[in-house]
Amino acid sequence: MQSLLQQRARQLRKKMPEAEKKLWHRLRRRQLRGLRFRRQVAFDKYIVDFACFEPKIIIEVDGSQHAIQVAYDDQRTKFLRSFGYTVLRFWNNEILGDIENVLQTIWNVCTPPSALRAPSPVGKAS
Repeated sequence: MQSLLQQRARQLRKKMPEAEKKLWHRLRRRQLRGLRFRRQVAFDKYIVDFACFEPKIIIEVDGSQHAIQVAYDDQRTKFLRSFGYTVLRFWNNEILGDIENVLQTIWNVCTPPSALRAPSPVGKAS
């Protein structure tokens, strides 16, 4: 039997706001360079909008209500970070207005700088 949190996550997947739908359309099926994201994931006592378990990234899509619940969001972010996750937050208007920049930001966080360096030429130490 599913927990109440899992049932709520399922409901949220069925009624995603427009910004979440747009982002999900670009993250699903490993479209972002092979990274596997899941949506509306029950995570301990919270439901996160998107999660990629390798690397440990959580993406939260924030609407206007988040402007007045800053303390709650900060507490939630600290909790998620305590499990080793990087938490990225994007406003709805960022996703709806500039999805390419949002995707680039996500990719930059998911790719460690060492993976972006070119290998040293043969015979030379770096």
